[in-house]
Amino acid sequence: MRLGAFSISLSVKDLSVSKAFYEHLGFSVLGGSLDHKYLVMKNGNALIGLFEGMFEGNLLTFTPGWDEAAQPMPSFDDVRDIQKHLKANGISLDTETDESGNGPAHFVLKDPDGNTILIDQHV
Repeated sequence: MRLGAFSISLSVKDLSVSKAFYEHLGFSVLGGSLDHKYLVMKNGNALIGLFEGMFEGNLLTFTPGWDEAAQPMPSFDDVRDIQKHLKANGISLDTETDESGNGPAHFVLKDPDGNTILIDQHV
């Protein structure tokens, strides 16, 4: 199963302060905007999403259909197929996507230790 690009999505208190901090660590802005209250930052293959006021806690995020440069992949496992596979293997989901749809969609689950995982397809 191919989950796509991996990033950590951090819930931040002040997006500008967090942006400056991660820039000092060598990250640069790949996407998003301060006006929209989120940024995706990149350092090599490492991706960090910074989100102000959008959710509580931090998320492990996988993006089917995108590589680490947010470029579409020529082939990938659709989010609905990933969801079906997990459900067929007894994995419970916190939220589900409509399996009859196509294109962008997402679902959420937790690992055995309560860490939240977002599978978030944009294509």
